[in-house]
Order: sequence, then C-alpha cells, then structure tokens
Amino acid sequence: MVDLVNELEGKVAIVTGSARNIGRATAEELARAGAAVVINALSRQDLCEEVAEEINASGGRAIPVMADCRDVESINAMAAAAIKEFGGVDILVHNAAARHNIHFDDMTFDHMQDPIRLSLFGLFHLAKAVVPSMKERGGGSIIGVGGMNSHRGSPGRSHLMAAKMGMNQYIRGLSLDLGPFGIRSNQVVVGTYDTVRDVSTAAARRPDQIAKVPLGREGVPQDMANLIRFLVGPGGDYINGQTIHSNGGAYLNF
Repeated sequence: MVDLVNELEGKVAIVTGSARNIGRATAEELARAGAAVVINALSRQDLCEEVAEEINASGGRAIPVMADCRDVESINAMAAAAIKEFGGVDILVHNAAARHNIHFDDMTFDHMQDPIRLSLFGLFHLAKAVVPSMKERGGGSIIGVGGMNSHRGSPGRSHLMAAKMGMNQYIRGLSLDLGPFGIRSNQVVVGTYDTVRDVSTAAARRPDQIAKVPLGREGVPQDMANLIRFLVGPGGDYINGQTIHSNGGAYLNF
C-alpha cells in the first residue's frame, strides 16, 4: 500500500515556470506532499517570492530562483542553488514554455527556435544539471509538460508543436538511458485548461471548446498538479517513458 501522506518527505523538486498557473499549483502540491521546492520563473520575481513565502509560512520549504531555461549557465546556477540549499535534487518538472501563436507566413527563424530552445534544449540542460544528483541519491523523476495542441495540431502553432513533440521523444529516450539508475521520465499533456495568460498570448476561450470536453468543464491547474504528484511519488514507481493526458476526454472529441 502506498502512503500518500507526506510521501515526498526528504525529496527536493525543481519546478520551472512555477510563479503561476499549473507550475505554481504543482509546486504547492509537491510541497504539501513533503518536498522542498525551487520556485522558478524568467521574470516576475515578486510572484516567485510570493509562492515561496506561502509555502514556507505553511510549514514547507521553498526558495525562489530566477533563471532563464534557455540559458545553460542560468540553469546550472539554479541547480547549484537547489543542491546548496536542500542537499540535492530528486524531482524535475519542466513546465516553462513559450506560447506565441504565429502563422507560417509571418514566422522567422527566431520564432521557430525560441520554443525549441526553451522546451527541448532547456530540458536537455536541466537534465544534465540535475541527473548527477539524482544518481547519487538513488533515483529520481523527470516530468515534461506538453500540450494537447501538439498532438492534434493547431494553426499558428507549428513551432510550438515541434518543440513539445521534440520534448516528448527526448523524454522517451531519457526513460531508456536513465531507467537503469532508477530515474523515471514521463510527459504530462495539458488539454483545455483555465489559466491566466499574458494578453499577447491568450486565446479566447470559446464555448464550443468546453462543449467538446466530455467531463463538461475546463481543467484547472490543480488537476495537473494532482497528476504530477502521483507520477513523481511512490504510486508512479513503475511508470516510465509514458505520455499521459489530462484533458477530461477532450482529445477524443477534437
């Protein structure tokens, strides 16, 4: 039987893009499970500090670390901060993502490479930075956060689809290479979710989109946080190299 009360006690997690939305909910959920957590964002230091302060005030352990997940030096500094503060890293959740919709006709090479640098190359550098610690600690869990549009297709998102599906296959490769060390690698996939986005990247939520969700509602950040807590915990000990959707069945209706 798996004990789901403080099942992550003694574990250390880095959650990228955790100042708000799914990343924040995930960091808070892992902290409730007993993990020490690194709260990360590219900007919005105020929100990172807010999340960390709330976790610490509730009896958990968290530190805010600003880092650009497209930059190897920034990533290495974040991993070093986690190891210095908490002694190592057991869990990596790569949630940070680019979400700029742009049609092919208007797309430049910079547009194309930015989400790839963040989602795919960023995961490569993050894994390089934390896997040595995971090996020393006897295992770990790597989670990449993907999107349903990358699987079913969506106009204006070819660059984002390439980045997230590249991450998907890279995670499968990691599951094979790192599995013998007790390190599990999986991708979770977000569907139609109610999240706060920048005005420049927000898409209008249409009633017909929600109507296509068999469960009759949009997902909320806590839905994904619950899934990630399960996967990185003892309940997910034999889950490796998988792509797991959390979309209320919407993928079947699009």
